[in-house]
Amino acid sequence: MYSVGDLLVYGGTGVCEVEAVEARRGADGSARSYYLLRPLYQSGTISVPVDGKVFMRPVISRGEAEAIIDAMPGMEAEDIHERNFTQLAAHYQQLLCSHKCSDIAGLVVSIHAKKRAAERVGRRFGQVDARFMKRAETLLYGEFAAALGIPYEDVEGYITDRVAGTE
Repeated sequence: MYSVGDLLVYGGTGVCEVEAVEARRGADGSARSYYLLRPLYQSGTISVPVDGKVFMRPVISRGEAEAIIDAMPGMEAEDIHERNFTQLAAHYQQLLCSHKCSDIAGLVVSIHAKKRAAERVGRRFGQVDARFMKRAETLLYGEFAAALGIPYEDVEGYITDRVAGTE
């Protein structure tokens, strides 16, 4: 169980802070515990049962974030050339739903490689690719920002600087 102040990854929302843990009575009179979550990079609050079915896990540590960033230049870019947009979106969604930072980092690396390849041959970058690249970056950079204790908008520069320092 998480405590007030804990940072966690909640489903597709990304990083949230636990603002409260409260007991509520259901219509049948049964008591159930709920987390009140505040997304760090979106507005609003989320009320979710402690024993709910939506994926939750603690934010990775600073060391884990640095290790993933250090591994990014050596990650094998997956060759993703699905012509069926529905299947392409399903493939990307499956990777995002693993909720593993390393999988999401691999997805970002792969889509960036696909974008560079399209630009080299003068092709347009696909809308499905662009949408999932943005989503993957939002989730990944949000977790990196929380783990590293830096502002979200500084994450891309941090990655660039750290990768440049390891080459």
